[in-house]
Amino acid sequence: MNNFYWIFTSSIFLADLAIRMGLALRVIMRKRAASVTLAWLVVILFLPLVGAIIYLLFGENRLGEKRAERVASDLHIFTRWAKHLKQRPAIDWNQLNPECRPIHRQANTVIGLPAMGGNKLTLIEKTGDFLRSLVIDIDQARSTCFLEFYIWNEGGLADEVAEALIRAARRGITCRILLDSIGSKLFLRGERAAGMRAKGIEIVEALPAGIIRAFFVRIDLRNHRKIVVIDGRIAYTGSQNLVDPRFFKQNENVGRWIDTMVRVEGPVVEAMTATFLSDWTIESHASVHDLIDLADIHPVEKIGEAPVQLVPSGPGFAEEAIHNLLLTTIYAARRELILTTPYFVPDNAILAALKSAADRGVEVTIIVPEKNDSKLVHYASNALYERLAMAGVRIMLFTEGLLHAKTITVDNDFSLIGSVNLDMRSFWLNFELTLFVYNKEFTAELRKIQQEYLQGTYQLDTERLKQRSFFDRFKENSALVVGPLL
Repeated sequence: MNNFYWIFTSSIFLADLAIRMGLALRVIMRKRAASVTLAWLVVILFLPLVGAIIYLLFGENRLGEKRAERVASDLHIFTRWAKHLKQRPAIDWNQLNPECRPIHRQANTVIGLPAMGGNKLTLIEKTGDFLRSLVIDIDQARSTCFLEFYIWNEGGLADEVAEALIRAARRGITCRILLDSIGSKLFLRGERAAGMRAKGIEIVEALPAGIIRAFFVRIDLRNHRKIVVIDGRIAYTGSQNLVDPRFFKQNENVGRWIDTMVRVEGPVVEAMTATFLSDWTIESHASVHDLIDLADIHPVEKIGEAPVQLVPSGPGFAEEAIHNLLLTTIYAARRELILTTPYFVPDNAILAALKSAADRGVEVTIIVPEKNDSKLVHYASNALYERLAMAGVRIMLFTEGLLHAKTITVDNDFSLIGSVNLDMRSFWLNFELTLFVYNKEFTAELRKIQQEYLQGTYQLDTERLKQRSFFDRFKENSALVVGPLL
């Protein structure tokens, strides 16, 4: 009996050791960022068996073979379409900040979508205004209404959007809604979604998740994009999910959610339509050939002055694009750099770029919420603040709610707005969307909103940071170890 017990336990020990060593070798050979590699080695080597299971579920960007085949089958169509965009009238870069052109060139190279001039952008800084404007545009739709969101949460003005879509469907408008499987889980399985489908509205679940699927695909790769396109002529994007903050996460003790959206008219709407169409064909299993005539994807006339470049990003599609473009953006700053983000857990490259900007005299300001809905992110962020503050970066804590806006303004000359957080999840794991706006007037409006946010902040005190207890520092540094995995 004793021999059997010894053999059994020894076999388990050796099997676990072999699995951990094998996975550790696999992690090292994948040559990812050093911080990500180290984080996964800690998980695998210090959590017997459990660490191996966690890595197998979440460690690699597995999107599934069938999905990869669908992407590959339609890629040539979108590549051919993108080439036609480059034949549109060129932008006079001599009239813009000299730093804009290299950023445009880099984005064009890795994404394939050039900047497009002649756009009109309208900033919307209140959730109620966004949802009401969206209802008006849906009620005036003539052919199509496309919506893509991470979260759709029932209640309040979000229900009015649903009713507007039902009215549109009754008029014969093609209505398609793409929602993330995890972010919109309750809505997708609820009565309202069923009622909307019964009225002729197509609702598709993006990146379906489940226990069984977890063994074949990585279920924490999420579609975090926020896109609305109406008639192929009007679009919205930004940080706002389709939720009314009065009915969303009221028990999180973080205050009201605050977002910024932008209403877009002009040529870049064509690129936003194509992005939605690409996501829709992948998730709905529909043929792009069958949809393209009904998708309202067409050239849009100039209606304003702003040059705008659309940058979609995500696993399997220019995976390093948004991270590298953010680095270029930070290094482009010469006088002022203002960033707002709800989740701040960047990698060492972004941290070095921010410190470098401060070192060369750029006034760097990072606005983050005092409280957010993730304790782990909160602790990991705190671990990074001290070194940035010591380098001269202003860390401003917003006290009037969960500031969820993701914005960057550079030298009051050009700006970024979209769905990307300053964390590793947005850089590497989520499907995101960002507008690069090479326009002083729009940037000045966005900077004005950032300045309004600053009125509700206080600056993080470096002396108080130094006086944190050992236990607080331990919690923060422990969270930072797994920060690359957040």
